[in-house]
Amino acid sequence: MSRFHLIPIVFCASGILSYASKQDRPNILFVISDDQSWPYASAYGTKWVRTPGFDRVAAGGIIFNNAFVTSPGSSPSRASILTGRYPWQIEEAGTHASSFPLKYKTFTQVLEENGYLVGYTGKPWAPGNWEISGWKQNPVGKDYNQKKLKPPYSGISNIDYAGNFELFLKERKEGQPFFFWFGAHEPHRAFEEGSGIKEMKNETDVLAPGFLPDLTVVRKDLLDYAVEIEWFDKHLVKILDKLEEIGEMDNTLIIVTSDNGMPFPRAKANCYDAGLHVPLAIYWGPYIRKGKVSDYMVSLVDIAPTILEAAGLTSDGTYPMAGKSLLGYMTSKKPGMINQRREIFAGRERHSSSRYENRGYPQRIIRTDRYLYIRNYHPEYWPAGDPQVYRNDSILSEMHQAYLDIDDGPTLRFYRNTNTKDNSFLPFFLAAVAKRPAEELYDVVKDPYCMNNLAGKPEFERTLRGLASRLTTVLKETGDPRETGPDPEIWETYPRLQGEIRKFPAPDNK
Repeated sequence: MSRFHLIPIVFCASGILSYASKQDRPNILFVISDDQSWPYASAYGTKWVRTPGFDRVAAGGIIFNNAFVTSPGSSPSRASILTGRYPWQIEEAGTHASSFPLKYKTFTQVLEENGYLVGYTGKPWAPGNWEISGWKQNPVGKDYNQKKLKPPYSGISNIDYAGNFELFLKERKEGQPFFFWFGAHEPHRAFEEGSGIKEMKNETDVLAPGFLPDLTVVRKDLLDYAVEIEWFDKHLVKILDKLEEIGEMDNTLIIVTSDNGMPFPRAKANCYDAGLHVPLAIYWGPYIRKGKVSDYMVSLVDIAPTILEAAGLTSDGTYPMAGKSLLGYMTSKKPGMINQRREIFAGRERHSSSRYENRGYPQRIIRTDRYLYIRNYHPEYWPAGDPQVYRNDSILSEMHQAYLDIDDGPTLRFYRNTNTKDNSFLPFFLAAVAKRPAEELYDVVKDPYCMNNLAGKPEFERTLRGLASRLTTVLKETGDPRETGPDPEIWETYPRLQGEIRKFPAPDNK
């Protein structure tokens, strides 16, 4: 099954036009971790995370410094990647743990219809219920999760990702191109507490990002997070080695990224950079210049058109993709001549069941190379979830014991138990959980952790209004119900089909 020749393809300024035959189309390996923020890979200079697999892809191809997901939660982000459309363009699939309307075609379907062997291991499109929409298999494709192993720590999946890639390859016909989705469950919480220390990591090597307090409890939590990133990367190394072994490395387009930001307060489930900014490295043998470092702004809505163009294919156009292919930029000898992105757009609706009546926290953003503008449609809501929740015994928790849009772990528990008792910690606590104004504006060059809101300051009014106008224009052009009506609250009608539905006290203003 090995093909040791280079792919005979025809290039033009816009990318790839055609192949000599269907069998000469490239293989595609799409690798996606679960909850990994930029810059937590060693190729980005983070010394307490070792990622030789990611680094290998980056060194052999291109590494992006400015890649962003379209939503800070896994289900809508993954659906957006698969369809090439923004979350507000795909109905139920644009919120968390709902369904995936069958009418929105995925790039994996297009590949499969055109002769690709398609499969995945680990986490595909999830969480959510695809069966209820009429899908015969997960929107990613056929699952290969049969092979298991004994994980080193309790928070790590028992799926043998690399072993399942080998099982997948056994079903490949001679010369058949393949698409494989390696969706790690790591570094999603829960982490085994103390795993970082057991791996001989040192908390003094860690500096907490500026939106978190630089304390021992947070540093140790970050080390446990690093252990899970490294586990995911070890399987990537094995998969890359397998591609080398069968002679398919240079015939394979390899994309390595994540679905959203780190599972810490003010990161995942937030539209700040820590929730949206993700690692991205892309390799394609001799077709991408080695060791290229790019500041080009990328939205992961661009992944689907990039993959289809690499395969010499297009979608049927019924629901046009909002993304644009990166191939022209990546393969051009004069990338400065390519029309580059100047801005990215993202947003969120419901994440977990964390508010009264299962409400979400609707946001939309525009991010340029200098500024982040955020529109909060319901500033009266608590951004991290309501501060109190009814427990299983129907007893209302104490104040500050919920905030369930933040994943549980040592850092969240510290936030719950410390909050207003410590004045030095109070700014971090309020930044994570306090109610936010209708508009936020951050200078991400001077304030990369998005802690100093410039909205309301006269000297930034013109910048804010310009970004707000541009965001509104794009949201209307792309049919966002939040801006185009007639029912901007339609998101609240989409059911949560996976996960616990919790009970919260009614708000005072109800």
